[in-house]
Amino acid sequence: MTELLLVKCRRVVVIALHVAIVVAAYYSAFVLRFNGAIDPADFRIFMRTLPLVAATQLGVFIPFRLYRGLWRYVGIRDLKNIIGATLASTIIASVLIEWVLGVRGYPRSVYVIDALLLIVFLGGVRMGRRLYHDIGALEAARRVLLIGAGDAGEMIVRDMLNNPFYSLQPIGFVDDDRSKIGHTIHNLPVLGTRRELPQIISSHSPDEILVAIARAEPRLLREIVRSLEPYKLPIKTLPNLRDLLNGAVTVSQIRDVSLEDLLQRGPAGLDPRPLRRLIAGRRVLVTGAGGSIGSELCRQLSALEAGLLLMFERYENALYAIDDELRTRGSQSELVPLLGDATNRVRLREVFERYRPEIVLHAAAHKHVPLVELNVCEAVKNNLGGTRAVAEYAARYGAERFILISTDKAVHPSSVMGATKRAGELIVRHLSRGSGTCFAMVRFGNVLGSNGSVIPKFLAQIRAGGPVTVTHPEMERFFMTIPEAVNLVLHAATLETSGALYALDMGRPIKVVDMARHLIRLSGFIPGEEIRIEFTGLRPGEKLSEQLFDDNERSAPSAIPQIMKIIGAAPDRAAGLYDDLVRLETLAARGAEETVIAELMRIVPGFRPLAPAYAADRLDALRA
Repeated sequence: MTELLLVKCRRVVVIALHVAIVVAAYYSAFVLRFNGAIDPADFRIFMRTLPLVAATQLGVFIPFRLYRGLWRYVGIRDLKNIIGATLASTIIASVLIEWVLGVRGYPRSVYVIDALLLIVFLGGVRMGRRLYHDIGALEAARRVLLIGAGDAGEMIVRDMLNNPFYSLQPIGFVDDDRSKIGHTIHNLPVLGTRRELPQIISSHSPDEILVAIARAEPRLLREIVRSLEPYKLPIKTLPNLRDLLNGAVTVSQIRDVSLEDLLQRGPAGLDPRPLRRLIAGRRVLVTGAGGSIGSELCRQLSALEAGLLLMFERYENALYAIDDELRTRGSQSELVPLLGDATNRVRLREVFERYRPEIVLHAAAHKHVPLVELNVCEAVKNNLGGTRAVAEYAARYGAERFILISTDKAVHPSSVMGATKRAGELIVRHLSRGSGTCFAMVRFGNVLGSNGSVIPKFLAQIRAGGPVTVTHPEMERFFMTIPEAVNLVLHAATLETSGALYALDMGRPIKVVDMARHLIRLSGFIPGEEIRIEFTGLRPGEKLSEQLFDDNERSAPSAIPQIMKIIGAAPDRAAGLYDDLVRLETLAARGAEETVIAELMRIVPGFRPLAPAYAADRLDALRA
């Protein structure tokens, strides 16, 4: 009831205001025509014609919808309506005055003056309301400094200015193109380059920073985040233009900068059709299906409509989680959750005999370097024995393809984890000879946010108020997001060279301490001041940097961008290698850790533990 009353009152006020404007404009037209001195005869003409002019104009305003609309959103269309209503009402009024009333001596210049004044008054009162609203909105709006004075910056500023309800006030641009400095875009200045950011922030006091570069490379974003570390300003960004359908950006697409933005971009633009031809309707087995990589493999395989998705996992809770997730999403694949251990040959045989998978993706592995250092035999049994078992059954039961998920830690391994994964590569390469199954291996580095990885650990430490612990200031790693890495692994599976070893192009390695600083900054804190960073020293098996291929290997392009084929690998001593690896598994099953480490050093090319007298020192520490 109250709202209805307010609406009626508003309409009454609007109509009354228009009446006042019409009378004021008409009277002012006479005053201006006669230089402020209207004689009695002309005043009688004014009074005689006023009712007709007012009624005509007020009536014509109705079809032009001048009594409707919210004036705080007035724009060009409203101005067009005002001009159209004024011209139409002026023409009609002149005809009525001249031909109906037959007024003699009417000053015809009054028509023009009245029309001009009417446009000014009607437009002015509306613009006044908008200015009042905009000034109030600007006082409450967040001041935004844009980095990037290109097309994306222009589009986003235009949207901000045209839509004041966003409560964002752009204050200027920063751009490294010095030819733009001093120029304006939508009346906003290009204030300087990124080198002058400290002075610009100090003098203009923005509330947030918007990186308005729609093709911003991760390296550039990392530099920007690093340069803004001393300031507690939210950092926003836009989607990459390749992620947009029409290339246009709007305020609604602004989002916080995330850690993923700072990493190497994934396989954008790859043709999905080969993947769908490989996967759709096929029987696919994923081992380690509950892990970070395995669960993402299941998600993407489900999206590709695998006919039968066999999810093999020994950890019950993880298997339940991915199975429940895919069923909740309405997966079109037939989902088969299978509890089992990759080292259990009886269970594996049951699975392969019953389901006959056509494609096998082997992701099951022990991967945590320090933990594996203390559990050498378990690592050998899983990373080598499990790989051998799954690969042998894949070949025996006629699987079309087998893909081993490997790691950059298999190159010049300094850890048991890396050495056992390298041994897994050797066994798969050996089994590829003379087999009808197409075997392949894919190496890649760290993935962002995997279970037990450094990023979730950093986030937990930040939430606890710090400190964030980093092992060494010079430690660097390759990073990629899990979905990007998995998508490239699946694309590698479409390649048909048996025994091939591939590596994902992960860009340049990034210092782990820089990742820690970025996370602290993106969490809204100042690194080193509000959240400290502490260096704790290298852990057992860790090294400062990783590589994707060793000294005897080199990379060559494959048929798929961002996937490198590794060629020129050292011979794997085919004669006797298989027997040596089987013997290594036997030693691990007996728990002979010292002998296992010695054999790993003999069999695996380049495996040299970082610490001298490695096994003895480690075992002495355990016994103590």
